Amino acid sequence: MKEVERILKALANRRRIAIVKYLKNKRDATVGDIAGEINLSFKATSKHLCILSTADILEKEQRSLQVYYRLAGSQKPVARAIIHLL
Repeated sequence: MKEVERILKALANRRRIAIVKYLKNKRDATVGDIAGEINLSFKATSKHLCILSTADILEKEQRSLQVYYRLAGSQKPVARAIIHLL
């Protein structure tokens, strides 16, 4: 049950929902790309991405000097269901 609570808390923010919606359509993007899309600072965007990653909603990949984020391939069913509705 704590896992469901963690996922729901991670998605209970309009900025994080905007990030998930953006990545749902974009596949993967850097912090800078995402920050520009949702009109938020790099630092604040990084914090939101960290929360989503910790909840196993996003995964990240280091490519050279850039970190790319994308929706996690192994999301829990509750996260997958909510993201499908967005």
